[in-house]
Amino acid sequence: MDKDKQDLMAKVKQLRAETGAGWMDCRKAIEEAKGDIEQARRILKAKGVQMAQKKAHRETREGLIEAYIHFSGRFGALVEVNCETDFVARTPEFKRLAQEIALQVAGMNPRYVSRDQVPEQEIHRLRQEFEETVAASVDPATQDSAWERYLERFYAESCLLDQPWVRDQTRTVRDLLTETIARLGENIVVRRFLRFELGE
Repeated sequence: MDKDKQDLMAKVKQLRAETGAGWMDCRKAIEEAKGDIEQARRILKAKGVQMAQKKAHRETREGLIEAYIHFSGRFGALVEVNCETDFVARTPEFKRLAQEIALQVAGMNPRYVSRDQVPEQEIHRLRQEFEETVAASVDPATQDSAWERYLERFYAESCLLDQPWVRDQTRTVRDLLTETIARLGENIVVRRFLRFELGE
């Protein structure tokens, strides 16, 4: 095997290990990126997002209810994660995703699954809080962008899908979900969760 082919195979193997994407998808991304691993990662992510968007309208009636209990026994979580078919619901990868989401809920204590679940009155309360604590210290010309950043921080703390993933802070839970949708080829939805803490 010549050096160029060895180099390509090594990069495909690395990309596959990092993303979990299929061999051919990784190879095509590496070739499209002309050997640039970082660019290939971006290509795979974009393809995953496109696939997730195409599948978003599909009905999800199968899935799993997964639990995570912290080793201390002091807190834990139950999550319902849905997919389209029982076949995918039984795969080890889908179960791993549900386990990761249960761990995330237990550890990071989100209040909502996604930003579209945040009530209008909560956004109104945040706006008042922003006006009282931040707005006075911000140049009026940049207040809109300051408010957007303030709101984004709230989403990243309070909304499960916007939270940085506990195992890799460079990715969000939404990224994890999108990548799994791209690999399994089905729409996947986090339906709901409950978090329990001793004494609460």
